[in-house]
Amino acid sequence: MLSSQHEVFLEVARRLSFTKASQSLFISQSAVSKQVKALEEYYKVGLFERLGNSVALTPAGQLLYRKLLQAQQLQAELREEMAALSPRFAPQIQMTIGASTTVSLYVLPPVLSAYLAEHPHTQLTLKNRNSENILKALLEHEIDLGVVEGIHRVSQVTYTPLLTDDVVAVCSARNPLRHRTLAVSELYDVPLALREAGSGTLAVLEQALLAQRIRLADLRVPVRLGGTEALKNFVRADDGVLAFLPRQAVARALSAGELAEVTVQDLQLKRHFEFVQRRGTENLAPFREFMQFALRYYSKAE
Repeated sequence: MLSSQHEVFLEVARRLSFTKASQSLFISQSAVSKQVKALEEYYKVGLFERLGNSVALTPAGQLLYRKLLQAQQLQAELREEMAALSPRFAPQIQMTIGASTTVSLYVLPPVLSAYLAEHPHTQLTLKNRNSENILKALLEHEIDLGVVEGIHRVSQVTYTPLLTDDVVAVCSARNPLRHRTLAVSELYDVPLALREAGSGTLAVLEQALLAQRIRLADLRVPVRLGGTEALKNFVRADDGVLAFLPRQAVARALSAGELAEVTVQDLQLKRHFEFVQRRGTENLAPFREFMQFALRYYSKAE
């Protein structure tokens, strides 16, 4: 098993920050520094190069980081194989999942609750990032499993479909657009409030507009907001903008009459949520079991 010192080193190496590592591990920054210093004394070599407020891995640090990632993989495989040989062996399993905003807020919470009820020896951590940063975190071993909107593909990752959700145009209940059906061409004349670059929702919208020969850059976008909730709250308060948001995120606001759905002709927006894994981890039991559980959960809900 990896020592606590190696676990601390891994977190600093992932984040290239002693401060962020201490926040993630819920220990003091001085404790993080002490653990790293102990490793440097043990290996008789510097593992990090201090660069003002940031750090970089030295060649020795890069070597140790690569080897520890391999050791983590072997540790997970060993745990799985031992559990198959010894039914009484039930170690605590830690799994870090990264998901885009909509998934973190509306899709995964009920799944996590139901899963933990059936798997009491599992400790789950959910990190909320936009789809682009989830892929980055997965490739940097910051998370074990991700859920993203399937727009961009990378070769080091495997994709498994989870569910599909609509993206709808919405406005404030006081906005004159609430009674309108818009032609796609009318979007040139409507102020839009959109998500930030890297958002899966934004990527779906951009792709659908290009299919209608409309460039997003040619539309009026006075404001961009980071996060689904921020965008939803802005549209709720502003009477002059139109926004595109996941139906799951605005279902309650639409039912309560706080927002109104606007039909845009010939613009069909669907998001396909997918699990993402680093290649080589597909057969690890904890990841496989969680994915299968989530798929069953939503197949029953449909």
